[in-house]
Amino acid sequence: MSQPSEVQDVARGEVAPASPAVSLRGLHKSFGAVTAVDGIDLEIADGEFFSMLGPSGSGKTTVLRMIAGFEPPTAGRVLLGETDVTDKPPFRRDVNTVFQDYALFPHMSVLQNVEYGLKVKRVASSKRRPRAEEALETVRLSAYGARRPHELSGGQRQRVALARALVNRPRVLLLDEPLGALDLKLRREMQIELKVMQREVGITFVFVTHDQEEALTMSDRIAVFNEGRIEQVARPIELYEQPATEFVAGFVGTSNLLTDRLAKRAIGEEGVFSIRPEKIHLHHDRSTVGDDDCVLEGTVVEVVYLGSSTHSVVDVGDEVYLTVQQQNRESSIDFALARRGEPVVLGWKREHVVRLGRTPVQVSGDNAEERP
Repeated sequence: MSQPSEVQDVARGEVAPASPAVSLRGLHKSFGAVTAVDGIDLEIADGEFFSMLGPSGSGKTTVLRMIAGFEPPTAGRVLLGETDVTDKPPFRRDVNTVFQDYALFPHMSVLQNVEYGLKVKRVASSKRRPRAEEALETVRLSAYGARRPHELSGGQRQRVALARALVNRPRVLLLDEPLGALDLKLRREMQIELKVMQREVGITFVFVTHDQEEALTMSDRIAVFNEGRIEQVARPIELYEQPATEFVAGFVGTSNLLTDRLAKRAIGEEGVFSIRPEKIHLHHDRSTVGDDDCVLEGTVVEVVYLGSSTHSVVDVGDEVYLTVQQQNRESSIDFALARRGEPVVLGWKREHVVRLGRTPVQVSGDNAEERP
Protein backbone atom coordinates (compact mmCIF):
# COMPACT_ATOMS: atom_id res chain seq x y z
CA MET A 1 0.00 0.00 0.00
CA SER A 2 1.23 3.53 -0.82
CA GLN A 3 2.05 5.99 1.89
CA PRO A 4 -0.84 8.09 3.31
CA SER A 5 0.83 11.27 2.13
CA GLU A 6 -0.16 10.35 -1.42
CA VAL A 7 -3.86 10.89 -0.68
CA GLN A 8 -5.07 13.78 -2.76
CA ASP A 9 -5.63 17.16 -1.02
CA VAL A 10 -8.44 19.22 -2.52
CA ALA A 11 -7.74 22.67 -3.92
CA ARG A 12 -9.36 25.34 -1.78
CA GLY A 13 -10.82 27.40 -4.57
CA GLU A 14 -10.32 28.56 -8.13
CA VAL A 15 -9.30 31.86 -9.64
CA ALA A 16 -12.32 33.37 -11.36
CA PRO A 17 -11.80 34.12 -15.04
CA ALA A 18 -10.93 37.67 -16.10
CA SER A 19 -13.44 40.31 -17.28
CA PRO A 20 -16.11 39.87 -14.60
CA ALA A 21 -19.68 40.58 -15.65
CA VAL A 22 -20.79 40.46 -11.99
CA SER A 23 -18.75 41.24 -8.88
CA LEU A 24 -20.08 40.74 -5.36
CA ARG A 25 -18.01 42.29 -2.58
CA GLY A 26 -18.66 41.54 1.07
CA LEU A 27 -22.35 40.94 0.41
CA HIS A 28 -24.57 40.53 3.47
CA LYS A 29 -28.33 40.31 3.84
CA SER A 30 -30.30 40.06 7.09
CA PHE A 31 -34.03 39.82 7.65
CA GLY A 32 -34.40 40.91 11.25
CA ALA A 33 -32.42 38.47 13.38
CA VAL A 34 -32.03 36.01 10.48
CA THR A 35 -28.86 36.23 8.38
CA ALA A 36 -29.69 35.02 4.87
CA VAL A 37 -26.36 35.93 3.23
CA ASP A 38 -23.24 36.01 5.35
CA GLY A 39 -20.39 37.74 3.51
CA ILE A 40 -20.22 36.71 -0.16
CA ASP A 41 -17.25 37.65 -2.35
CA LEU A 42 -17.62 36.39 -5.88
CA GLU A 43 -16.74 37.20 -9.49
CA ILE A 44 -18.68 35.88 -12.49
CA ALA A 45 -16.93 36.12 -15.84
CA ASP A 46 -18.36 37.76 -18.93
CA GLY A 47 -20.06 35.11 -21.09
CA GLU A 48 -20.01 32.48 -18.35
CA PHE A 49 -22.81 30.05 -17.47
CA PHE A 50 -22.58 30.30 -13.70
CA SER A 51 -24.81 28.35 -11.32
CA MET A 52 -25.57 29.00 -7.67
CA LEU A 53 -26.41 25.62 -6.15
CA GLY A 54 -27.69 24.83 -2.68
CA PRO A 55 -30.64 23.63 -0.60
CA SER A 56 -33.65 25.78 0.25
CA GLY A 57 -32.69 28.56 2.63
CA SER A 58 -28.99 28.52 1.71
CA GLY A 59 -29.01 32.11 0.42
CA LYS A 60 -28.64 31.55 -3.33
CA THR A 61 -31.98 33.10 -4.36
CA THR A 62 -31.40 36.06 -2.06
CA VAL A 63 -28.06 36.69 -3.78
CA LEU A 64 -29.78 36.53 -7.19
CA ARG A 65 -32.41 39.03 -6.03
CA MET A 66 -29.68 41.40 -4.83
CA ILE A 67 -27.97 41.20 -8.23
CA ALA A 68 -31.33 41.94 -9.89
CA GLY A 69 -32.05 44.84 -7.53
CA PHE A 70 -35.17 43.30 -5.97
CA GLU A 71 -33.49 43.16 -2.54
CA PRO A 72 -31.09 45.77 -1.14
CA PRO A 73 -28.05 44.32 0.62
CA THR A 74 -27.61 44.97 4.32
CA ALA A 75 -23.91 45.47 3.58
CA GLY A 76 -21.57 45.03 0.63
CA ARG A 77 -21.57 46.05 -3.02
CA VAL A 78 -22.92 44.71 -6.33
CA LEU A 79 -21.06 45.61 -9.52
CA LEU A 80 -22.08 44.91 -13.11
CA GLY A 81 -18.89 45.21 -15.13
CA GLU A 82 -17.16 48.25 -13.64
CA THR A 83 -20.42 49.92 -12.58
CA ASP A 84 -21.54 49.88 -8.95
CA VAL A 85 -25.30 49.23 -9.11
CA THR A 86 -25.86 48.56 -5.39
CA ASP A 87 -28.22 51.51 -5.00
CA LYS A 88 -29.78 51.41 -8.45
CA PRO A 89 -33.34 50.11 -9.03
CA PRO A 90 -33.89 47.01 -11.20
CA PHE A 91 -34.82 48.95 -14.34
CA ARG A 92 -31.48 50.81 -14.17
CA ARG A 93 -29.46 47.57 -14.24
CA ASP A 94 -28.33 45.81 -17.40
CA VAL A 95 -29.92 42.51 -16.33
CA ASN A 96 -33.13 40.60 -16.98
CA THR A 97 -34.68 37.87 -14.83
CA VAL A 98 -36.50 34.67 -15.81
CA PHE A 99 -38.69 33.14 -13.10
CA GLN A 100 -40.07 29.66 -12.57
CA ASP A 101 -43.69 30.73 -13.19
CA TYR A 102 -42.88 32.36 -16.60
CA ALA A 103 -45.13 35.42 -15.84
CA LEU A 104 -46.46 35.62 -19.40
CA PHE A 105 -49.45 37.83 -20.24
CA PRO A 106 -52.31 35.43 -21.15
CA HIS A 107 -54.20 38.00 -23.27
CA MET A 108 -51.19 38.69 -25.50
CA SER A 109 -49.80 36.61 -28.32
CA VAL A 110 -46.35 35.07 -28.02
CA LEU A 111 -44.88 37.79 -30.22
CA GLN A 112 -46.58 40.54 -28.21
CA ASN A 113 -45.24 39.04 -24.99
CA VAL A 114 -41.71 39.13 -26.36
CA GLU A 115 -42.17 42.69 -27.66
CA TYR A 116 -43.50 43.97 -24.35
CA GLY A 117 -40.13 44.71 -22.73
CA LEU A 118 -39.05 46.71 -25.77
CA LYS A 119 -42.31 48.67 -25.66
CA VAL A 120 -41.74 49.55 -21.99
CA LYS A 121 -38.27 50.81 -22.93
CA ARG A 122 -39.87 52.89 -25.70
CA VAL A 123 -38.03 51.19 -28.52
CA ALA A 124 -39.47 52.38 -31.84
CA SER A 125 -42.21 50.12 -33.20
CA SER A 126 -40.30 49.67 -36.44
CA LYS A 127 -37.46 48.04 -34.49
CA ARG A 128 -39.53 46.08 -31.96
CA ARG A 129 -40.98 43.51 -34.31
CA PRO A 130 -37.69 42.44 -36.00
CA ARG A 131 -35.93 42.14 -32.62
CA ALA A 132 -38.83 40.11 -31.16
CA GLU A 133 -38.84 37.80 -34.17
CA GLU A 134 -35.07 37.38 -33.86
CA ALA A 135 -35.47 36.47 -30.17
CA LEU A 136 -38.14 33.87 -31.01
CA GLU A 137 -35.83 32.40 -33.63
CA THR A 138 -33.09 32.13 -31.01
CA VAL A 139 -35.36 29.98 -28.81
CA ARG A 140 -36.62 28.04 -31.86
CA LEU A 141 -40.21 29.33 -31.72
CA SER A 142 -40.35 31.34 -34.96
CA ALA A 143 -43.58 29.63 -36.02
CA TYR A 144 -45.40 30.27 -32.73
CA GLY A 145 -45.59 34.08 -32.65
CA ALA A 146 -49.36 34.25 -33.22
CA ARG A 147 -50.28 31.76 -30.51
CA ARG A 148 -51.39 32.58 -26.96
CA PRO A 149 -49.48 31.19 -23.95
CA HIS A 150 -52.24 28.70 -23.06
CA GLU A 151 -51.77 27.05 -26.46
CA LEU A 152 -48.14 26.17 -25.67
CA SER A 153 -46.54 23.36 -23.70
CA GLY A 154 -44.63 24.06 -20.51
CA GLY A 155 -41.32 23.89 -22.29
CA GLN A 156 -42.50 26.25 -25.01
CA ARG A 157 -43.79 28.77 -22.45
CA GLN A 158 -40.38 28.64 -20.77
CA ARG A 159 -38.74 29.45 -24.09
CA VAL A 160 -41.07 32.43 -24.59
CA ALA A 161 -40.03 33.73 -21.16
CA LEU A 162 -36.40 33.35 -22.23
CA ALA A 163 -37.05 35.16 -25.52
CA ARG A 164 -38.73 38.02 -23.66
CA ALA A 165 -35.68 38.33 -21.42
CA LEU A 166 -33.16 38.02 -24.27
CA VAL A 167 -34.87 40.56 -26.53
CA ASN A 168 -33.57 43.43 -24.38
CA ARG A 169 -30.02 42.15 -24.92
CA PRO A 170 -28.98 42.38 -21.28
CA ARG A 171 -25.38 41.90 -20.23
CA VAL A 172 -26.51 39.37 -17.61
CA LEU A 173 -29.50 37.02 -17.61
CA LEU A 174 -30.64 35.85 -14.18
CA LEU A 175 -32.57 32.58 -14.00
CA ASP A 176 -34.37 31.66 -10.76
CA GLU A 177 -35.05 27.89 -10.93
CA PRO A 178 -36.67 28.35 -14.36
CA LEU A 179 -37.07 24.61 -15.02
CA GLY A 180 -38.63 23.73 -11.68
CA ALA A 181 -42.20 23.47 -13.02
CA LEU A 182 -41.29 21.03 -15.83
CA ASP A 183 -41.44 17.24 -15.68
CA LEU A 184 -38.17 15.32 -15.48
CA LYS A 185 -37.90 14.40 -19.17
CA LEU A 186 -38.62 17.94 -20.34
CA ARG A 187 -36.26 19.41 -17.74
CA ARG A 188 -33.40 17.32 -19.08
CA GLU A 189 -34.17 18.39 -22.64
CA MET A 190 -34.32 22.05 -21.62
CA GLN A 191 -31.02 21.80 -19.72
CA ILE A 192 -29.21 20.97 -22.94
CA GLU A 193 -31.13 23.59 -24.93
CA LEU A 194 -30.41 26.31 -22.36
CA LYS A 195 -26.69 25.65 -22.52
CA VAL A 196 -26.74 25.68 -26.33
CA MET A 197 -28.70 28.97 -26.33
CA GLN A 198 -26.27 30.54 -23.87
CA ARG A 199 -23.31 29.66 -26.08
CA GLU A 200 -25.08 31.04 -29.14
CA VAL A 201 -26.09 34.40 -27.65
CA GLY A 202 -22.89 34.83 -25.57
CA ILE A 203 -24.70 36.44 -22.62
CA THR A 204 -23.67 35.77 -19.04
CA PHE A 205 -26.19 33.40 -17.40
CA VAL A 206 -26.51 33.30 -13.61
CA PHE A 207 -28.62 30.26 -12.79
CA VAL A 208 -30.12 29.37 -9.39
CA THR A 209 -31.02 25.74 -8.67
CA HIS A 210 -31.21 23.18 -5.87
CA ASP A 211 -30.75 20.34 -8.38
CA GLN A 212 -27.11 19.23 -8.47
CA GLU A 213 -27.54 17.25 -11.69
CA GLU A 214 -28.96 20.33 -13.39
CA ALA A 215 -26.00 22.45 -12.26
CA LEU A 216 -23.44 19.83 -13.32
CA THR A 217 -25.07 19.49 -16.75
CA MET A 218 -25.12 23.14 -17.75
CA SER A 219 -22.53 25.15 -15.85
CA ASP A 220 -19.08 26.45 -16.63
CA ARG A 221 -18.61 26.98 -12.88
CA ILE A 222 -20.75 26.36 -9.81
CA ALA A 223 -20.88 28.02 -6.39
CA VAL A 224 -22.23 25.71 -3.66
CA PHE A 225 -24.16 27.62 -1.00
CA ASN A 226 -24.80 26.53 2.57
CA GLU A 227 -26.24 28.63 5.40
CA GLY A 228 -25.64 31.91 3.61
CA ARG A 229 -22.03 31.24 2.68
CA ILE A 230 -20.17 29.75 -0.26
CA GLU A 231 -18.57 26.41 0.50
CA GLN A 232 -16.78 25.95 -2.83
CA VAL A 233 -16.56 27.48 -6.31
CA ALA A 234 -15.30 25.18 -9.06
CA ARG A 235 -15.91 23.70 -12.47
CA PRO A 236 -18.41 20.79 -12.44
CA ILE A 237 -15.77 18.08 -12.80
CA GLU A 238 -13.68 19.56 -9.97
CA LEU A 239 -16.71 20.01 -7.75
CA TYR A 240 -17.66 16.36 -8.15
CA GLU A 241 -14.20 14.80 -8.16
CA GLN A 242 -12.62 17.14 -5.59
CA PRO A 243 -15.23 18.34 -3.08
CA ALA A 244 -13.68 20.72 -0.55
CA THR A 245 -15.92 19.99 2.43
CA GLU A 246 -18.19 17.32 3.88
CA PHE A 247 -21.22 19.37 2.86
CA VAL A 248 -20.16 19.61 -0.80
CA ALA A 249 -19.29 15.91 -0.94
CA GLY A 250 -22.74 14.99 0.38
CA PHE A 251 -24.79 17.55 -1.53
CA VAL A 252 -23.20 17.21 -4.97
CA GLY A 253 -23.91 13.60 -5.85
CA THR A 254 -23.59 10.71 -3.40
CA SER A 255 -20.43 10.27 -1.41
CA ASN A 256 -19.09 7.88 1.23
CA LEU A 257 -17.32 9.52 4.16
CA LEU A 258 -14.44 7.81 5.93
CA THR A 259 -13.40 9.32 9.25
CA ASP A 260 -11.07 8.67 12.17
CA ARG A 261 -10.63 4.93 12.95
CA LEU A 262 -12.31 3.78 9.73
CA ALA A 263 -10.09 6.09 7.69
CA LYS A 264 -7.06 4.71 9.51
CA ARG A 265 -8.12 1.14 8.64
CA ALA A 266 -8.81 1.81 4.97
CA ILE A 267 -6.33 4.55 4.10
CA GLY A 268 -3.73 4.43 6.82
CA GLU A 269 -4.36 7.98 8.00
CA GLU A 270 -6.87 9.65 10.30
CA GLY A 271 -8.96 12.54 9.00
CA VAL A 272 -12.05 13.07 6.89
CA PHE A 273 -12.05 11.53 3.41
CA SER A 274 -14.55 11.03 0.60
CA ILE A 275 -14.90 8.19 -1.90
CA ARG A 276 -17.62 8.13 -4.56
CA PRO A 277 -19.80 4.96 -4.80
CA GLU A 278 -18.90 4.29 -8.44
CA LYS A 279 -15.17 4.25 -7.59
CA ILE A 280 -15.54 1.26 -5.24
CA HIS A 281 -15.36 -2.35 -6.49
CA LEU A 282 -16.87 -5.41 -4.83
CA HIS A 283 -14.62 -8.47 -4.46
CA HIS A 284 -15.21 -11.94 -3.03
CA ASP A 285 -11.77 -11.96 -1.40
CA ARG A 286 -8.55 -9.96 -1.25
CA SER A 287 -6.84 -11.93 -4.03
CA THR A 288 -8.37 -9.74 -6.77
CA VAL A 289 -7.73 -6.41 -5.02
CA GLY A 290 -4.78 -4.37 -6.31
CA ASP A 291 -1.67 -4.28 -4.13
CA ASP A 292 -1.82 -0.49 -3.71
CA ASP A 293 -5.61 -0.25 -3.38
CA CYS A 294 -7.47 0.80 -0.25
CA VAL A 295 -9.33 -2.14 1.27
CA LEU A 296 -12.22 -2.66 3.69
CA GLU A 297 -14.12 -5.83 4.54
CA GLY A 298 -17.84 -5.81 5.19
CA THR A 299 -21.23 -7.44 4.71
CA VAL A 300 -23.86 -6.55 2.12
CA VAL A 301 -27.00 -5.57 4.01
CA GLU A 302 -29.12 -4.22 1.14
CA VAL A 303 -29.22 -4.10 -2.65
CA VAL A 304 -31.17 -1.39 -4.47
CA TYR A 305 -32.02 -1.82 -8.15
CA LEU A 306 -32.11 1.51 -10.07
CA GLY A 307 -32.48 0.33 -13.65
CA SER A 308 -29.16 1.26 -15.22
CA SER A 309 -27.26 0.64 -11.99
CA THR A 310 -27.41 -1.27 -8.73
CA HIS A 311 -26.48 0.17 -5.34
CA SER A 312 -25.16 -2.20 -2.68
CA VAL A 313 -25.12 -1.02 0.94
CA VAL A 314 -22.23 -2.57 2.85
CA ASP A 315 -21.76 -2.65 6.63
CA VAL A 316 -18.03 -2.09 7.24
CA GLY A 317 -18.21 -1.88 11.04
CA ASP A 318 -18.08 1.03 13.49
CA GLU A 319 -21.77 1.66 12.59
CA VAL A 320 -20.71 2.84 9.11
CA TYR A 321 -22.42 1.79 5.86
CA LEU A 322 -20.80 2.42 2.48
CA THR A 323 -22.68 2.55 -0.81
CA VAL A 324 -21.23 0.84 -3.90
CA GLN A 325 -22.63 1.65 -7.35
CA GLN A 326 -22.32 -0.83 -10.22
CA GLN A 327 -23.56 -0.46 -13.78
CA ASN A 328 -25.97 -3.22 -14.86
CA ARG A 329 -24.06 -4.28 -17.95
CA GLU A 330 -23.22 -7.93 -17.47
CA SER A 331 -24.54 -9.37 -14.22
CA SER A 332 -28.28 -9.79 -13.68
CA ILE A 333 -30.27 -8.17 -10.91
CA ASP A 334 -30.92 -11.63 -9.46
CA PHE A 335 -27.18 -12.11 -9.11
CA ALA A 336 -26.86 -8.73 -7.39
CA LEU A 337 -29.77 -9.41 -5.02
CA ALA A 338 -28.19 -12.74 -4.07
CA ARG A 339 -25.34 -10.79 -2.46
CA ARG A 340 -27.53 -9.76 0.50
CA GLY A 341 -25.96 -11.09 3.67
CA GLU A 342 -22.70 -12.08 1.95
CA PRO A 343 -19.25 -11.00 3.20
CA VAL A 344 -17.41 -8.89 0.61
CA VAL A 345 -14.15 -7.03 0.21
CA LEU A 346 -14.28 -3.42 -0.97
CA GLY A 347 -11.37 -2.03 -2.93
CA TRP A 348 -10.63 1.31 -4.59
CA LYS A 349 -7.71 3.27 -6.01
CA ARG A 350 -5.95 5.64 -3.65
CA GLU A 351 -6.09 8.43 -6.25
CA HIS A 352 -9.89 8.40 -5.98
CA VAL A 353 -9.79 9.31 -2.28
CA VAL A 354 -10.29 13.01 -1.52
CA ARG A 355 -9.30 14.65 1.77
CA LEU A 356 -12.05 16.97 3.02
CA GLY A 357 -12.18 20.01 5.26
CA ARG A 358 -14.85 20.08 7.93
CA THR A 359 -15.48 23.81 7.56
CA PRO A 360 -16.68 25.84 4.57
CA VAL A 361 -14.30 27.51 2.17
CA GLN A 362 -15.14 31.15 1.40
CA VAL A 363 -13.88 32.20 -2.03
CA SER A 364 -12.99 35.82 -2.71
CA GLY A 365 -11.41 36.69 -6.05
CA ASP A 366 -8.17 34.75 -6.27
CA ASN A 367 -8.03 34.00 -2.55
CA ALA A 368 -9.59 31.15 -0.63
CA GLU A 369 -9.40 30.50 3.06
CA GLU A 370 -10.97 28.17 5.56
CA ARG A 371 -13.59 29.61 7.84
CA PRO A 372 -12.45 29.61 11.47
